[in-house]
Amino acid sequence: MSTLTVTTWSLEQTSPADLRPATAPEGDVRVVHAEVPSPEFSRFLYASVGGDIRWTDRLGWSYARWQEYLARPGVETWVALDRGTPAGYVELDPADEGVVEIAYFGLIPAFRGRRIGGHLLSYGTARAWDLADRWPGRAPTKRVWLHTCSKDGEHAMDNYQRRGFRLFDTKVEEEPDVPPPGPWAGAYLA
Repeated sequence: MSTLTVTTWSLEQTSPADLRPATAPEGDVRVVHAEVPSPEFSRFLYASVGGDIRWTDRLGWSYARWQEYLARPGVETWVALDRGTPAGYVELDPADEGVVEIAYFGLIPAFRGRRIGGHLLSYGTARAWDLADRWPGRAPTKRVWLHTCSKDGEHAMDNYQRRGFRLFDTKVEEEPDVPPPGPWAGAYLA
């Protein structure tokens, strides 16, 4: 099997004041909290957003594994809706000591390039900073971090940096060169 050289960049914010929000996009775009943990919906978002950029690490998760992950205290999914249609999501995964990872973030391909991503990232980052307000007993957030890689969209790194994230680590690794998993052949042709 052939391999692909993948660069992974880790970025962080260490204060809520680091966040530089994007302007909200025009039209009826809202961001809502998917408050009911739903393995089906989370897998739909994961596969729909990451299908063309080789997100494969969760494709093999069982229903029970999704359920276990989503039921962890503080895990949150925030969904961008364009006129009621899911356009993308941001998933927050808190750790100890007031650290929150933006575990997944992105847009379904048909919604990219419409300024929804900057708005969604801004909103999701703000929710990472105020996570303890919604989860009594959690330590206040002291750090929000994420990673992106060379397989992600061409504007991903720029979006993160414009929102105030700073680079703190870079890794280069070889990964199996797997075909994008879909959601189905031809779905991304416009």
